[in-house]
Amino acid sequence: MKHQYLKSQPNEKGYFGEYGGAFLPPQLIDEFERITEAYMKLRKSQEFISELRRIRKHYQGRPTPVYHAKRLSDAVGGAQIYFKREDLNHTGAHKLNHCMAEALLAKSMGKTKLIAETGAGQHGVALATACAYFGLECEIHMGEVDIEKEHPNVVRMKILGAKVVPATHGLKTLKEAVDSAFEAYLGQLDTAMYAIGSVVGPHPFPLMVRDFQSIVGIEAREQFEEITGELPDHVVACVGGGSNAMGIFSGFIDDPVELYAVEPLGKGTRLGDHAATLEYGKEGVLHGFKSILLQTENGEPAPVHSIASGLDYPGVGPEHAYLHDIGRVHVKGATDDETVDAFYAISQYEGIIPALESSHAIAYAMKLAKEVPYDTILVNLSGRGDKDIDYVVDTFGVRGWQPEV
Repeated sequence: MKHQYLKSQPNEKGYFGEYGGAFLPPQLIDEFERITEAYMKLRKSQEFISELRRIRKHYQGRPTPVYHAKRLSDAVGGAQIYFKREDLNHTGAHKLNHCMAEALLAKSMGKTKLIAETGAGQHGVALATACAYFGLECEIHMGEVDIEKEHPNVVRMKILGAKVVPATHGLKTLKEAVDSAFEAYLGQLDTAMYAIGSVVGPHPFPLMVRDFQSIVGIEAREQFEEITGELPDHVVACVGGGSNAMGIFSGFIDDPVELYAVEPLGKGTRLGDHAATLEYGKEGVLHGFKSILLQTENGEPAPVHSIASGLDYPGVGPEHAYLHDIGRVHVKGATDDETVDAFYAISQYEGIIPALESSHAIAYAMKLAKEVPYDTILVNLSGRGDKDIDYVVDTFGVRGWQPEV
């Protein structure tokens, strides 16, 4: 079924309500128009769709399963918790869903190189993988702080043949990586395409990445009904830029299912101690799109903090801002401490080491389960935690986890 909502949003100019659009320097306007035209034609092409389906099945290993986390559910007490296992997608996260498709689009446009930013490194690894598959050059920009924090993913990118460029200004995290990548892109428009890593950026990328990630929601809806005979009562996903969340939300957007966007509450409510954009932000323009942003008093992007590098961003996808405004999505949060507890809970009760990004969603689902004891909760387990294990152990030590009595 093609959802009515997905047909109506965004409009032709890339707006979800008042959010979105394309705020571009003059030298990028023509290039983004070419990308938009190419994508709008290609998305209806039987050849493109068939090739993408083949790649997903035979290369990525899709569909990923929906899994009932019974031991965790019993330990938490309350609702039954299920995971959509995007950690089992090739490269260990949902990111390859849009990277393979963006590479296919770039190749069809005659591009020979992809440029991108990465925070936690999962988008960078996925794009480096896609470039190796299609024979394209790959240039990944990553904040110096994240390069140190996510060292295993940096090594993976280099092994896959990508050039990793450190972003050395500002806070040296995800926002600065985007700044650096856009600057590099301006000098390579003839040969390169910027492969944006989330449902952010100028139109058509919020639409495009949502479309490519919608496979998560399509699969999850069908699988959950097959397992339980009905739809989940609640669907939970972490939100930074928001690609994994829009992927799973898109499968349930027109259904009587409660949707929860879980943001990083970090260390506290003071500006700079969290990255809870929808909770504390206000309207503004960043990186070529209009959305809700965390801002300083003079309107500059605010410093942000999260233990999850993939959520460490002062903005959020324009579609998430719109869904928040119309009340379709509940905005919730998880602190650093709650996230680390969830990280160890899943590891020790289910034998799954989750990404710190995904652990935010799991942390909130564990709280929600006690409030809705007779319901079902589907969490998008968007990535595996191999990249995070050294950081977690070095920073927080090895912990046991026991349910609250």
